[in-house]
Amino acid sequence: MTTDIGYTHKSGKTVFTIPEAFQETLTLRPDQVALRTVGGTREITWREYGEQVRTIAAGLAGLGITRGDTVGIMLTNRPEFNLVDTAALHLGATPFSIYNTSSADQIAHLFTNAENKVVITEPAFLDAVRGAGVELEHIVLVEGTAAGTVTLAEVEAAPAADFDFDAAWRAVQPEDIATLIYTSGTTGPSKGVELTHSNVVAQIVGLVEGPLTVGLDDRSVSYLPAAHVADRISGHCANLFTGVQMTTVPDPREIAAALPDARPTAFFGVPRVWQKIKAGIDAKLATESSLVKKSLANWAIGVGVNAARADLSGNGRGLLLDVQHKLADALVLSKLRQALGFDELKVAASGAAAIPPETLEYMLGLGFTVTEVWGMSETSGVGTYTPLAKPKPGTVGIPMRGVEIRLADDGELLVRGAIVTGGYRKMPDKTAEAIDAEGWLHTGDVATIDGDGYVSIVDRKKELIISEAGKNLSPTNIENTVRAASSLVGQIVAIGDAKPYITALVVLDPDTAVVRAKALGTPDADLKTLAARPEIVEEIKAAIGVANAKLSRVEQIKRFVLLDTGWEPGGDELTPTLKLKRNPITTKYATEIASLYTTPAPDGVVNL
Repeated sequence: MTTDIGYTHKSGKTVFTIPEAFQETLTLRPDQVALRTVGGTREITWREYGEQVRTIAAGLAGLGITRGDTVGIMLTNRPEFNLVDTAALHLGATPFSIYNTSSADQIAHLFTNAENKVVITEPAFLDAVRGAGVELEHIVLVEGTAAGTVTLAEVEAAPAADFDFDAAWRAVQPEDIATLIYTSGTTGPSKGVELTHSNVVAQIVGLVEGPLTVGLDDRSVSYLPAAHVADRISGHCANLFTGVQMTTVPDPREIAAALPDARPTAFFGVPRVWQKIKAGIDAKLATESSLVKKSLANWAIGVGVNAARADLSGNGRGLLLDVQHKLADALVLSKLRQALGFDELKVAASGAAAIPPETLEYMLGLGFTVTEVWGMSETSGVGTYTPLAKPKPGTVGIPMRGVEIRLADDGELLVRGAIVTGGYRKMPDKTAEAIDAEGWLHTGDVATIDGDGYVSIVDRKKELIISEAGKNLSPTNIENTVRAASSLVGQIVAIGDAKPYITALVVLDPDTAVVRAKALGTPDADLKTLAARPEIVEEIKAAIGVANAKLSRVEQIKRFVLLDTGWEPGGDELTPTLKLKRNPITTKYATEIASLYTTPAPDGVVNL
């Protein structure tokens, strides 16, 4: 069970629910832009936000939605999501989001579990919603029209009679369920994590007193799926509580292009995003025609990384490195940050999966203050973070305020506090497995805690590789070491459970592959063609060789297969948040995996 905790709003009032926080935020700077789209083609002020929420809430009440009801939302990142979600919260309803890559069967599972009678969506997802075969009372389209649906404008035009908006949101209680976050389902059907208003308030309190020091003068970006806890809580709800301006990016693949327009002061990126930013810089330098410019940029970035490592060591930069860094920043690094859209970035966060320490050092070298965070849907988002003034790459930092942590006998990280969910919707057995009688959440992550209280995640408990010799190995550590060695590696899966040695499946990064294709004089070559090029195979082999030199003997990759297709978020191999679906991968690529342990090695298997 959660414990009620209050958030001291900038207005001076203590609030205990999301609607209370939103209503206070509206009063601070009503004419300031709260939500915007890329390019500023659409901007919604806080006053307009409040008015539209009031209108939409009345319309949803007209559809029969009341306190305790669930409302499905399947939208791209657009202002309508924020508007309808916030409106539903003011009714005391429980809005939840569906990943846009979900199949009809997956949607059917969610709708059956959530028992929603209304879904708010857009035409692109209509076939999937209807294909789920779950009876719905209303399908609301935020744009366009279709038979058997109602438009959002029509909903707004038909408010419930005698609807009392203020009475509705004031009736919302801290222990009401604010949202459902459905787990990504890497090991089975997704579970609906129930997060109360108290959970959300505790999470926001922890964020603003820890890594997310933002307010009305700050800017953020919404590009991750709203079904993910990071966007819904640390993005959407942080906007409602703190007044930070939010730019919505409907296609996450366009985030790099959107950043110079949004110019966020706070930005959360999953590891793949940070790796793509680094890969983009590497690709730009690889195609730079001026040797002078290329050499200067490489020198400046190298100086930045060296300065970051000196800072992290606590030994200081020394006079020479300090002077070099000031020059590197003036000539290159500051311009690079501006080109990326990060010239005013105050808080950069990485989370949702492990990130190579080398990538964090690189980002620190560019001048970003990066906090690595750890958390789960079950912890309402962030549970630990590295203090901005004391980053420690390779760790996920210290617990947020009010969060207790300890290690079980087998090294599993246990968490307790007001951010921890009360359980999974309609799954008491799964709830009992995850949360013990003393309120400790068993996270499933194996971890260590150092003398300074910093947590390091070893790997998922169920994903540890146990070799034929009985050694426990972290596949994530192996994979991240390879990723850090080359931006050409898009995805890599370490194989070796009950095997005599470690092998890997490797997938090319499509963006970096395009650059390599141009360099090879074949700009139109696809991944299938490139994966067969000896130069590409040798580059991957060299990267794994570099990684192997940093790994212990039992962790080193002995063979690999370079696959000739790309992996897309929400596909067979990756969750929508880019986590590996290890069991489905093992099944789908059983033939390739078998070939990695065949003697002699067949065609397509590369020995190291």
